Amino acid sequence: MQLSERIQSVAASATIAITARAARLKAEGVDVVSFGAGEPDFDTPQYIKDAAQKALAAGDTKYTPRSAGALKQAIVRKLAEENGLQVAADQVAITFGAKHGLYAACQVVLDPGEKCLIPAPYWVSYSEQVKLAGAEPVLLPTSQEAEFKITPRQVLDAADGAKVLMLNSPSNPTGVTYTRAELAAIAEAVLRTDLIVFSDEIYEKLVYGGTEATCFAALDPRLPERTATFNGLSKTFSMTGWRLGWVAGPKDFIAAIGRQMSHETTDPVSFAEAGALAAYTSPQAAETVEAMRREFERRGLHMAGRLNAMDGVRCLVPTGAFYCFPDVSAHYGRTLAGTEVTDSLSFARACLEGANVALVPGEPFGEDKCVRLSFATGMEQIDKGLDRIEKLLG
Repeated sequence: MQLSERIQSVAASATIAITARAARLKAEGVDVVSFGAGEPDFDTPQYIKDAAQKALAAGDTKYTPRSAGALKQAIVRKLAEENGLQVAADQVAITFGAKHGLYAACQVVLDPGEKCLIPAPYWVSYSEQVKLAGAEPVLLPTSQEAEFKITPRQVLDAADGAKVLMLNSPSNPTGVTYTRAELAAIAEAVLRTDLIVFSDEIYEKLVYGGTEATCFAALDPRLPERTATFNGLSKTFSMTGWRLGWVAGPKDFIAAIGRQMSHETTDPVSFAEAGALAAYTSPQAAETVEAMRREFERRGLHMAGRLNAMDGVRCLVPTGAFYCFPDVSAHYGRTLAGTEVTDSLSFARACLEGANVALVPGEPFGEDKCVRLSFATGMEQIDKGLDRIEKLLG
């Protein structure tokens, strides 16, 4: 069968591929420590599962009316109370995860040949979703020395001919979080251009070291009309398998996503939405989220400390999300466990084949000097995997 040029230009998700490879090895009896998956290892809170089960028992198994407002109203309240962003219910679309929201946004905003600015390193799906819209990803390079953050000057220099700026704070894969002042400076630059901003804030609740996440659209009264804010329940409430996310933005943009979804997916799963409503309205939510956040903070500090203690490894201490993104390029040119290491791909292969540790190469994220390790796993597994990497490098 002849495939389209569009799909042939798109690479499979590197993170999903690594996780699947680790799972296959585990099924074969290999003791693999996986740092690949970007999902919390905690169970979904019981009050959320109870709400979904109650909805199932009540027969909530049909199409979800697009006009159904309880979950959208809960998101409206959440944005107003927690983020300082005022929107109406018709400015919110419920999607099959934040990833689906981002994909739909690319489809309804970007035309073939248009440009989307993406700070690098970046989540692997950003560039591919832009390509699937027929548009062109334009990478804005950063460095570990600059804490993997772009500057307002970069935005202004690249804005000519571009339509969208993609932002992600806290960031996957780097684990860094822009300060409010840094985002305000970027906002000032954006407002001097015609750029639309896609602000991916999926990790907003997972911040560490006194860091506070900032809602980009709330920084200036002029921003909501040109900003799409993406979020969801996967990371905050450990609901990755529920596939529930949302996007907030201008009414015409949200209506366009509705038209797109009417031909693509219709609406998310009805009883899953009941669980999401409980997540946003239950008095237990703050306590369960904070407990998970504290544990991730403990793990992140520990992982970064151990990585920085290894010869030839440099790692920023994560201030958000649940990833460490160390620079391991000092080991390029070595042979590790029989593998000649020349880049992040071969480094990751050496770790998997020589140490039974699965991590994600940085090349698909736009930074070949680094690799990504998720600390969304127990401390025992973290130490076990890091022991193996340390031995391999030694």
